[in-house]
Amino acid sequence: MKQGFRKNRQDGLIFGVCAGLADQFGFDVLWTRVAFVALTLLGFGLPLLLYLTVAILAP
Repeated sequence: MKQGFRKNRQDGLIFGVCAGLADQFGFDVLWTRVAFVALTLLGFGLPLLLYLTVAILAP
């Protein structure tokens, strides 16, 4: 049984949130980071707020 979301601090650059998402869904971590940056630039900071929330709350 697959466990819930976990940050990946070994492959992560800052908190490991993008690396954890890439592991969870089977994506390449580079494309996950590119998508995050693009969404942050287009989303007026909301993705950044979500990132920080996950960084604090996720194990």
